[in-house]
Amino acid sequence: MDIYQSVTDRIVALLEQGTVPWRKPWTVAGHEGLPKNLVTRKAYRGINVFILAAQAYESPYWLTFNQAKRLDGHVNKGERSSMVVFWNWVEKETGRTSADGNPVVEEIPFLRYYNVFNVCQCTLPDGLVPSLPERPKVEPIATCDCIVSGMPNLPAINHNGGNRACYRQATDSVHMPDRHRFPRQAEYYSTLFHELAHATGHSSRLDRKTLTEYDGFGGQNYGREELVAEMGASFLCGMAGIETQTIDNSASYVASWLRALKEDKRMVVTAAAQAQRSADYILNNKTPENH
Repeated sequence: MDIYQSVTDRIVALLEQGTVPWRKPWTVAGHEGLPKNLVTRKAYRGINVFILAAQAYESPYWLTFNQAKRLDGHVNKGERSSMVVFWNWVEKETGRTSADGNPVVEEIPFLRYYNVFNVCQCTLPDGLVPSLPERPKVEPIATCDCIVSGMPNLPAINHNGGNRACYRQATDSVHMPDRHRFPRQAEYYSTLFHELAHATGHSSRLDRKTLTEYDGFGGQNYGREELVAEMGASFLCGMAGIETQTIDNSASYVASWLRALKEDKRMVVTAAAQAQRSADYILNNKTPENH
């Protein structure tokens, strides 16, 4: 089974149905609203967030067929599973030796998968599934301010009075229109999150090749980097409880995503993983989970 192709096919199907999965925020703002495993309580990450959150289930909790059985429950007849992917690292000898004569090995990532079901697809004993938490009674804009001010090694943020937002790698600076130019404050912050996600690729931060080897509008790295920033902004907007509104959701833009994904089956999985690392960096998350 080609896991990259299976994931890409799923994302392509959503786009063709008119759903941009990284535009669909999870039900509840913050960590509590992320799709997570019912048994381990660990939040899913990367592309898994978008695959699971894009589905119309009220609960953020998921579990495997065997986990449901071990809980004295079962998956309801006729229900279809959803794929969750994760990385397995395998050591491979390089044929080289170190200075002390030991063989040099490198770790090679292999993409693996397993299948999960939402708890709404299962029959489980009463009391096992937490009730859906309410949205936190906090001011989303204040949360956005905290996210921005808490970013390590924060780049300079300049309000230049123009109508264009951008990140400039040469000066390591974000340039934003004045706040009053945005119809809503949420649009200002979703745009700022997008540019800060770009900034995480700087050599002083995550040193992401799609940014450091930028090849201009229309280039291969350009398209990948824009997808990373779009997805990274989505993670941050979900945490803050605002909608993602950084890029025009037009038919032409969706068409460009579809074309790129069909040409490169690894693109969406890789971009989502890089976007997760970008969000982790901005949120100063030191202990991410691996699925």
